[in-house]
Amino acid sequence: MGALPASPACLSLLLHLTLGGPPEFSHVTDQTPRAALKLDIVVIGAGQAGLSSAYHLKALGLVPQRDFLVLDQAPQPGGAWQYRWPSLTLSTVNRVHDLPGMGFAEFAGGDDSVQASVAVPHYFAAYEEHFELGVVRPTHVSVVCDRGERLRVESDRGLFSARGIINATGTWEKPYIPDYPGAASFGGGQLHTRDYKTAEEFAGKHVLVVGGGISAVQLLGEISKVTRTTWVTRTPPRWREGSFREEDGRAAVALVEERVRAGLPPRAVVSVTGLPVTPAIEAMRERGVLERRPMFSEITPTGVRWEDGSRLDVDVILWCTGFRSALDHLAPLQLREESGGIVMTGRLATQVAKDPRVHLVGYGPSASTIGANRAGSAAARELTQYLGLGRRS
Repeated sequence: MGALPASPACLSLLLHLTLGGPPEFSHVTDQTPRAALKLDIVVIGAGQAGLSSAYHLKALGLVPQRDFLVLDQAPQPGGAWQYRWPSLTLSTVNRVHDLPGMGFAEFAGGDDSVQASVAVPHYFAAYEEHFELGVVRPTHVSVVCDRGERLRVESDRGLFSARGIINATGTWEKPYIPDYPGAASFGGGQLHTRDYKTAEEFAGKHVLVVGGGISAVQLLGEISKVTRTTWVTRTPPRWREGSFREEDGRAAVALVEERVRAGLPPRAVVSVTGLPVTPAIEAMRERGVLERRPMFSEITPTGVRWEDGSRLDVDVILWCTGFRSALDHLAPLQLREESGGIVMTGRLATQVAKDPRVHLVGYGPSASTIGANRAGSAAARELTQYLGLGRRS
């Protein structure tokens, strides 16, 4: 069985074949060659950058589920937003940027107390429906392989053959916890930002919050209201006084872009912009919560130890140490250079220099919502031009 031309009927057939399907497909076994749905472009991920890419592909004349297909691992619309902790509301989250063609405000209303994990998925769902993007979910993409003129996308919902891909898998699936001596010996609890639910679960425990980003500060503020906390960071935090201007955001994105164009690991935009001094931050200062200590050198069975020999006993270590790009499924494409990094090119550094058929959005300078929309537009336009896909009816 070869590649099937894309159509709603073929898509339905392919999913039936993969998932077992009705009785007439019961003869299909693991040894039966499976058909691959043939498309021009596959978009992997339906967060902010993925939906932006899909919107612009459609605007360029490509038809969803015929010319391109969006695959998303999440069980419902919303990207990583659907997993955020309940206390993250629209009043505490960084700005949620509008997706192209539909504003966020009309869905959020004027109530800033609404949970971000509710409001943003509602917005994304309405967006997908309005523009009829036909996202297939939940779909776990296990691997992408080079097949000459085409790329083979293998997933638990079927096989797909594409001329190009836009990868928008973000970072949520790749939480990063640095390796410290003695970590396995610690007798308390260890968790990452993505595991956090409520501050109340730490009541009566001494919590060590590790990390100097916005999430670390937000969770430190919440937890410190119910129990004892200690804050440690690798470098002294950089505080930003005053309002954050649009040109400040562009400058920060440009610095991160320079790194990925050189094949260097991307840095978080906040590492460039600094942490905003908000009323909540001022309140934390008054409570003495922001008395930061430098990073420890070792984890002990009861806590941590610094290079000078000083110790601190804690019950919980909360690692607010960020995420890494979720790109494991692209490993067979060998996109990395000998230096270990991926050299990015293109107008907004979304195109992989080693394989122009592959665009990474929600990566590096577009990992924040500041650059995700523009990256989706650039990737869609550049990839269609590279593949010679003109406007279609």
